[in-house]
Order: sequence, then C-alpha cells, then structure tokens
Amino acid sequence: MSAVDKKLQELGITLPTPAAPVANYVPFVRTGNLVVISGQLCLGLDGKLADAHKGKLGAEISPEVGQEAARLCAINLLAQLKAAVGDLDKVVRCVRLGGFINAVPTFAALAPVMNGASDLMVEVLGDAGRHARATVGVAELPLDACVEVEGMFEVQ
Repeated sequence: MSAVDKKLQELGITLPTPAAPVANYVPFVRTGNLVVISGQLCLGLDGKLADAHKGKLGAEISPEVGQEAARLCAINLLAQLKAAVGDLDKVVRCVRLGGFINAVPTFAALAPVMNGASDLMVEVLGDAGRHARATVGVAELPLDACVEVEGMFEVQ
C-alpha cells in the first residue's frame, strides 16, 4: 500500500470512483510533470450531490457545511489524480487549487470555506500539500452545488 493510500486509510477517507465529465471536456490533462484536474463538485461516495450541499453560502448553506463540501471536492480531486497517475505516491506536490463558492453577493467568508479543501491536501500530502490558491464567489455552479474545486499537481 502506498504511503498516501495509508494516510487516507488512517484519516478514514475512501476515494470514490472519479466522476465522468458531463460536457465537452476531460477530467484531467497531463502535460509533462503537471496534471491539471477539471473542477470537482462536492459529490459523495455514491457519486451524488447531497441536498445539504445544494444552494448558496450565506443563504441556506452555513460556512461549516461549505467547508465540508470543499473537503469533499478535494477528495474527488485526489480520486481524479489517482486515475491520472495510478499511484498517489507519484505526487511531488499540490501546486494550486482554485475554489468556486456559490454564494450570495454579501457573503465575504469565502477563504474559510475553501480551507476545507486546502486543509485536506495538507492532511493527506503533508508539506507537499501546501499550494497556491485562488478562491472566488460565483453566482451559480452546476447542479446548484455550493462548492467546486479545481487543482494542479506536480507528479513524477
């Protein structure tokens, strides 16, 4: 078992089957030593979006639930990354995460919501999980998801 798989097991995390694209794009692109992963929604292990993760931060979604959703997005990023490289021990580092938070215009606590994804990367990958990041509030996301996260990783 790889070291990263062991860490996931210690954290009680099971990687889901990676979600298939729903439009004209691919789930990831590898170019050289970089893997860029398309935005991942906060889908559960069953591949479905829970009602608790539908809606807007600052309205029906609390910051705490938003953090949980961002964490799920990060888990789905790791599932796509494993599909891309086969073994998560090949990950040199998480280079960048981009977070999209479905929020009402007055919701200003975007960064703490995105910490759900950022914290997960550091929990799983250690210092290699520290990354650059952008977090933006958006008017709407696919399926009315409250969070979507994209990523870029350096791999061997």
